Amino acid sequence: MPEVNGPQRLGGWTRFVTARPRLALLTALVITALAVFAGSGVADRMGSGGWESPHAESTYATKALEREFPASQPNLLLLLDSGTASVDDPAVAAEAARLTERLAAEKDVIGVRSYWQGRTPALRAEDGKEALIAARIEGDDKAAGEVLDRIAPEYRGAHGPVHVSVGGPVAVRHEMQTIIQDDLLRAEMIALPVTLVLLVMVFGSAIAALLPLGVGIVAILGTNAVLRGITEFTDVSVFAQNLTTALGLGLAIDYALFIVRRFREELAAGADTREAVGTTLRTAGRTVLFSALTVAVSLAAMLVFPQYFLRSFAYAGIAVVLLAAAAALILLPAALMLLGPRVNSFDLRKLLRRGRGESDGAESGRGWGRFAALVMRRAPLFAFATSVGLVLLGLPFLGVKFGTADDRQLPATAESHVVQQHLREGFPGSPGGGLDVLAEGAATPAQFAEYRSRIAGLPGVLRVDGPVTEGQAAYFSVLAEGEPVGEQSQRLVKDLRAEHAPFDTSVTGTAAVLVDSKDAIADRLPWAVGIIAVVTLLLVFLLTGSVLIPVQAVVLNALSLTAMFGAVVWVFQDGHLSGMLSFTSTGDIETTLPVLMFCVAFGLSMDYGVFLLSRIKEEYDRTGDHEQAVGFGLRHTGGLITAAAVILAVVMVAIGTSRVTNTKMLGLGIALAVLMDAMVVRSLLVPSVMKLMGRATWWAPAPLKRFHRRFGLSEGETVRPDAVEIPEPAQERERITSGA
Repeated sequence: MPEVNGPQRLGGWTRFVTARPRLALLTALVITALAVFAGSGVADRMGSGGWESPHAESTYATKALEREFPASQPNLLLLLDSGTASVDDPAVAAEAARLTERLAAEKDVIGVRSYWQGRTPALRAEDGKEALIAARIEGDDKAAGEVLDRIAPEYRGAHGPVHVSVGGPVAVRHEMQTIIQDDLLRAEMIALPVTLVLLVMVFGSAIAALLPLGVGIVAILGTNAVLRGITEFTDVSVFAQNLTTALGLGLAIDYALFIVRRFREELAAGADTREAVGTTLRTAGRTVLFSALTVAVSLAAMLVFPQYFLRSFAYAGIAVVLLAAAAALILLPAALMLLGPRVNSFDLRKLLRRGRGESDGAESGRGWGRFAALVMRRAPLFAFATSVGLVLLGLPFLGVKFGTADDRQLPATAESHVVQQHLREGFPGSPGGGLDVLAEGAATPAQFAEYRSRIAGLPGVLRVDGPVTEGQAAYFSVLAEGEPVGEQSQRLVKDLRAEHAPFDTSVTGTAAVLVDSKDAIADRLPWAVGIIAVVTLLLVFLLTGSVLIPVQAVVLNALSLTAMFGAVVWVFQDGHLSGMLSFTSTGDIETTLPVLMFCVAFGLSMDYGVFLLSRIKEEYDRTGDHEQAVGFGLRHTGGLITAAAVILAVVMVAIGTSRVTNTKMLGLGIALAVLMDAMVVRSLLVPSVMKLMGRATWWAPAPLKRFHRRFGLSEGETVRPDAVEIPEPAQERERITSGA
């Protein structure tokens, strides 16, 4: 028999929220104003790296080389183009020497060297028309960026017979950070007005449409303040700001949609404002709370990874989810208390409904009801076809290749990208793509020579330079065959680390960073997946009281992500649509991106899953009719979930207009996952699977049933028959004012 949880558990909370709505809104306004002040300048304190593991061998070796041999790790490159003349022309050499001397005199710039000092072949283009001045800017990303801002304008451009372009890792990171900030502002300018239009289409009422947008803005501003505080203690990636905007708007709108929709249902059923708010908090409010917890857990799983790029998204995600839920459960009910029936004011759809005698909401509900009946009549067909289709869409991911983020994340016209592209295409040995072997400890020249001879004989080695010594430290530069991060280079990293030496050795370089990053993710991934799965199973059990529905939710959620992962590989790795989407394909996917996209998309899928399951459970508790409950749930949430998914997809697509490839991949990939989940999994797969499972869907052992009766939470409200369809706003006001 179905079990009904009483509504009294949140009675105290309802009284608290509804007692002083004006005070609640005033307090929120003051806190939001403080958040604007506290969060100002947060982007300037963020980093644009964080893909490497801080405890990896490659990280240790890089820091040691930066400390002992700064010239070995240049992060600033000046590309000198001599036009039609040779870089060995006396006039060109004289100007290059002047620029080198000037750069060496700059504050916070060390390790300056140029092609003209020792005629090093690696610093000269093969056509003899370009050459390099390399240096290192001291300090962290922020300090180095400030130095670059100060000195770059003095070197960029024409200098006598040469033209200078500024590049190198510090320029790539700085340019990426600037572009991300500009793109984020543009995305917000796109998303906000489009979202408002869609909300008006969903609600009809301009007043009702503004409420979710207000909740989203509060969540975003609050999260920026939280991130600003976190930057005082640890590194935070600038990419996390994109997630703040996307989830701040998306989830706040989801939660507000659910609460405002339920509030309007209660008003339409004849409840007064206070009763409608109380019922809404006891029903939709509980669902929002569960949804926020499931999304927060999915994002919190990224805290198990050592890379601060992933951890940053956990910080931002947890903060924005909890703030969105808090705003939806505190500020929104207070606003609804003050508005009452006026929430339906300014109905902007009246002109579109002339002569129609029924509401769009009623017609939409019946449409979803008929659709649910069709799916359940053909449940085996829909379940099989949908599952197979999703698996096929995910097949390209089997060919995924992992790599590291580099300058090709930037637009093709970005100066630092242009410099690096010239190095890749015109300079010998692909500068920046080699490996460095740090040697520490006392050693004789003979031992160094013997070690160099052995590593020069390893498969895939083109050349070994060094050792360069300083005290009891030395390093060798190893140039590998093939791509800097290809399989051959990665094998060479492992071979170098396995090679015995009479001193301590550590290997770094682009391929070494990739190997260490992959190992760190592989080591922590089972923990992250386990945390998400276990906590999701527990939360869904507490919501439904079933042991089968949680398993079904986890499996179907994972299945809903296949299209996203398949598309990411097909588009961004293989380069399909690269011209249309304006990005440069590197032939691989940055190692941390799939982890990030899984955690975010899985959480958002559970968001919609909780919305649907809560209404199904509510009806099943009321009637005990499984099939009717499934149809009821889809009829009452299908349109709502689809609208929420479309709005969130609009926000993610706006983020996906970024000129930085990783941000574009994140935005467009999650937009696809959200739409597939709402329009395919929730509409086709969930009802068909629940139909096939029948009443067994709700089975649980007797001890767990008792546990759920005591600790479980669900909407648990008995739905009035007259609250099934939503009359139009004008009809609602007429009924309420006439005392119907």
